Amino acid sequence: MSSKPLVSGIIIFLNAEKFIQEAIESVFAQTYDRWELLLVDDGSTDASTAIAQRYATQYPEKVRYLEHDNHQNCGMSASRNLGISNAKGKYIAFLDADDIWLPPKLERQVAILNSQPEAAMVYGSTQMWYSWTGKPKDVQRDRKRKLGVQPDTLVQPPQLLALFLQGEDAETPATCGVLIRRETIKDIGGFVETFRGLHEDQAFFAKLCLKAPVFVESGCWDRYRQHPDSSCYVAVKTGEFHFSQMNSAQLTFLNWLEKYLSEQGVKDTEVWESLQQALWPYRQPILYRLYQMKIFYLLYWVKTLLKLIAPAPVHLWLKANTKRANSKIVNIVRQWSW
Repeated sequence: MSSKPLVSGIIIFLNAEKFIQEAIESVFAQTYDRWELLLVDDGSTDASTAIAQRYATQYPEKVRYLEHDNHQNCGMSASRNLGISNAKGKYIAFLDADDIWLPPKLERQVAILNSQPEAAMVYGSTQMWYSWTGKPKDVQRDRKRKLGVQPDTLVQPPQLLALFLQGEDAETPATCGVLIRRETIKDIGGFVETFRGLHEDQAFFAKLCLKAPVFVESGCWDRYRQHPDSSCYVAVKTGEFHFSQMNSAQLTFLNWLEKYLSEQGVKDTEVWESLQQALWPYRQPILYRLYQMKIFYLLYWVKTLLKLIAPAPVHLWLKANTKRANSKIVNIVRQWSW
């Protein structure tokens, strides 16, 4: 019997025929061989069901196919929980059907959790993957998610939760970027099933980072595909979500978190202040918009004054840097509207 711990990989999917095979093959390509793969069907009506069942039939010792009763669509949280309840591994790793793991992912992260017994979870800087299209312009859009802490560090709770709420330098982990102890997921009650799609990951990571130490590593072993059919981009189209503006999905999450922190008796001042700061635009929308207008009007008048009194070289510099300056302002506003 192998002394290496078993890792349960969980892929949830809904009509993912375009990408799911690539996701599955990235699991088979792992340099760490002690894994099982659970493919959880959330009611697909396309060919992804047949693709998943084919892998389960071909590799019954490694791959299992799961679905909800009557092939129902129950949402992302319920689907992840179904996978977790059937997992046998000491560690659990998630992979959405449109993302991929790089070959060393499990080997590197298992080694970290084995050497960091206090850590409940490890994650690194996931690649936001635009270049999968093969278009040269998309290569420039690739970036790594911001960690916000010194990498290769064990972070005690609830520091990460406060940083995620502040939204300045730290982004929540991508689900494809984590490896978690199964016992920890059980202790915090898994995913919150009222979140069927958006923010289901943030609710889960909020619960975990509130209670347990997390190791933040410097490696990047996974790719989070950016494409117009993803749940985030579809929600943007329907007006439910926006990456940089106030939106109903984020408000639902923040209200849930406020209630959860109260129920858990959380007293941490930084977490509460960070949450209130995140809620402020929603609870004081008029003041928030005045705040935004103040910034833009101030810059407008500064720019106008400089045009009147500054020499020609300064005019040229202003023209060249206006776009960059506006981008920075948008980032500042985004911090307030996280």
